[in-house]
Amino acid sequence: MNPDQIESLVKQVIAQMSAMPAASAVPATARIAMLTGERKIEVKEVPIPQVGDDEILVKVEGCGVCGTDVHEWKGDPFGLIPVVLGHEGTGEVVALGKNVKKDTAGNPIKLGDKLVTSIIPCGECNICKLHPDQPEMCENAGVYGLLGDKPEHRLNGWFSTHILIKGGSTFFVVNDLSLDQRMLLELAAVSVHAVERANTTRLLNFNSKVLIQGCGPVGLMTIAVAKAFGINHLIALDGDAQRLAMAKRLGAHTTINFKEIPQLQDRVEAVKAVTTGMGADFAFQCTGAPAAAADVYKYIRRGGGLCEMGFFVNGGDCTINPHFDLCNKEITLVGSWTYGPHEYPLVIAFLRQAKEIGLPVEDLITHRFPLDQLNEAMETNVAHKGIKIAYVAD
Repeated sequence: MNPDQIESLVKQVIAQMSAMPAASAVPATARIAMLTGERKIEVKEVPIPQVGDDEILVKVEGCGVCGTDVHEWKGDPFGLIPVVLGHEGTGEVVALGKNVKKDTAGNPIKLGDKLVTSIIPCGECNICKLHPDQPEMCENAGVYGLLGDKPEHRLNGWFSTHILIKGGSTFFVVNDLSLDQRMLLELAAVSVHAVERANTTRLLNFNSKVLIQGCGPVGLMTIAVAKAFGINHLIALDGDAQRLAMAKRLGAHTTINFKEIPQLQDRVEAVKAVTTGMGADFAFQCTGAPAAAADVYKYIRRGGGLCEMGFFVNGGDCTINPHFDLCNKEITLVGSWTYGPHEYPLVIAFLRQAKEIGLPVEDLITHRFPLDQLNEAMETNVAHKGIKIAYVAD
């Protein structure tokens, strides 16, 4: 090779090295927000272990606060204390094991990529073996942020500065989504899965009149998913004016404030008034209130359908009349429970579509807290201030 060729080759190598993502400095320790008792989150410092060949170290950028996190913070219904919560998280890959080449969808992964995680089916239970198309039904499914304290692996929740993704996990590269979109992705997965479950009834179409009862984060996201799905007449039912206003922005055609119409029969008539006198073709029940779960049947027309998705924890029993509420109406009823990793590409596509058609999904996040203020974040959620609460790293 002559000097000019050598110089050209050196320039190419330098250019390629400049184009490669620089690895972020990995500190010796991480900070974790550990739930050590009821209503008590303490920030602790723990060592960052060496990243194994099948592992990924992620620098956390943010994580949504889920109602499940709040339930665990309030009373430990899952018996996980001590635990590092946070399962709606996202961050940047800062260290990558040599065996990790692709994400769960088959996309290449590299240092600097933005990443989210999904549930981890066990692969061993009867559901996993006999019904692998239903991973959300796995009897032993794991999820980062609900794993409990493991002294050998304390970086297992997104309420932290770093999280260590172990081999066998499910994860996805989402570089084209904003931080807010990424923090809302797990919430969107819940709603996308529910709409997919509802669609099995064959009652959803462009002409359907659909009621969403409960306009917390889950209900509002379900409105957005249903709107993107092509349902044009959405009826939002809630008692909070701010949330009903957000429902309008996300595509609700009609809003009903139950505080302004306290009697159930009057609310039923209000629903019938905007559904040609019949009632809703379909309803999504998104509250965790047993009384609301009983009421929702009254809003649905004969031959209609219902997706119950409000009870991620045991909120208690409700009473319905099987004759009037189910048999006489021939209600088609489906339940919805979390989501599966196989649905994440669809969820990512929904978030892109929502942005494209102008649905202000990112505006669901109204409050952001640093790591050392997560107790305040929980209190804000319990007080029903704002809509979606999030932890955002400094």
